[in-house]
Amino acid sequence: MFKKEKIKDLHYSVNGLISADELQAAADEILTEYGKKVKMPGFRQGKVPLSILRQKYNASAYGEAIDKLMNRDLENYVADKKIRLAGAPKADLAGWEIGKDAEYSLEFDILPTLPAIDLEKITVTKKVAQLDEAEVEKALENIRKSRSVAEKQDEKYKAANGDVAVIDFKGFIGDEAFAGGEAKKHHLILGSGAFIPGFEDQIIGHKVGDKFDVNVKFPADYHAENLAGKDARFAVEIHEVRKHILPELNDELAKQVGQESVEALREHIRKIITEQYDEAAKREMRNELLDTLADKVKLDLPETLVEQEFNMAKSEFDRNHSHCHDEKCDHKWDEKSERKDAERRVKLGLILAEWGTQNKVEVTRDDLQQAVWAEASRYPDPKQVFEFYNKNQNALAMLRGMIFERKALDAMLTHVKTKEKSVPADELFKQAEVR
Repeated sequence: MFKKEKIKDLHYSVNGLISADELQAAADEILTEYGKKVKMPGFRQGKVPLSILRQKYNASAYGEAIDKLMNRDLENYVADKKIRLAGAPKADLAGWEIGKDAEYSLEFDILPTLPAIDLEKITVTKKVAQLDEAEVEKALENIRKSRSVAEKQDEKYKAANGDVAVIDFKGFIGDEAFAGGEAKKHHLILGSGAFIPGFEDQIIGHKVGDKFDVNVKFPADYHAENLAGKDARFAVEIHEVRKHILPELNDELAKQVGQESVEALREHIRKIITEQYDEAAKREMRNELLDTLADKVKLDLPETLVEQEFNMAKSEFDRNHSHCHDEKCDHKWDEKSERKDAERRVKLGLILAEWGTQNKVEVTRDDLQQAVWAEASRYPDPKQVFEFYNKNQNALAMLRGMIFERKALDAMLTHVKTKEKSVPADELFKQAEVR
């Protein structure tokens, strides 16, 4: 056991001693295990004398022995004190030499004890919105648009917003054509905003066979610096105009999207929108509960975890701003504010982890699979996401931790009081994701 300890809040500093004899015995035990596997000229495998093994492997065996014995002492100490480490300890063996007693020190932080939280004394607001039938009709219109067919129009038809114009174009700055400003038979959806502002508006009203100039100004922040802020002229020719013809809203269309009738489709859309309302309301309830927990629960924080969270945030900030020049950056690193945010994240993480463990919150295999599927569905090639999580256990552990915190928070919400507040539907979606 340790011969000296110094405790300040959650920070521990302890001193221990391992005798030279105990170290040698532990090192010899490790060397004996080496000897069972090592191959050396002149000796059969497993028959290398201990004295020979010491000559070649003594230093590494001693290193393993010290780690093993320090960990044994620390495990006994932690069990005796009924404390939990907040991270790996920092060890100091300064001045030790092989053959002598090893005096060492360990410094580490421990996890705090979570105080009792009376969730029934906490009240959060549940925002309730009435389903707007206009949203249902808008969703139906989007379904019709998704099933529309772009039909080629005759030469007399004038291009309108939403049509597809098949065009040739060539761009000039002054009298000189610029690189990347030319294309043939390009399909442009008018009103999509795919081209620089003003370009698509000047196509509207023209017919097949028209040849004309489009005059625009490149945005000041345009990605190509040689074009940014400059006036440009595009010579344009229209080859085709295609108008989107929407299918009729009838039972046949409903069956194409998996419903028996238009009314069944409407009811299905109402259900989806209602679920979206409920999830948005719950998201705000989670945020409000987190704010309350961060403000009301008094908890000492391990500096090790705060520093780790702060450093991770700084690394992420530096990575995101590595190509950002001072005059263009709209966000500067505020150390005081960022450290406060790191403390908040650590505090809430500890609360959710401890409360969730005490209340037997679990992350099931299905929970994990659903989360990976949800993540994969956001990418063009879902297989890459599955392979990433299969090969990266740290990423999988982080995902599991996020799911655990969410489930713990939702379990907490079942114990708090709620008061309902009627709001317009769009207010439900103004807040950011859970903090």
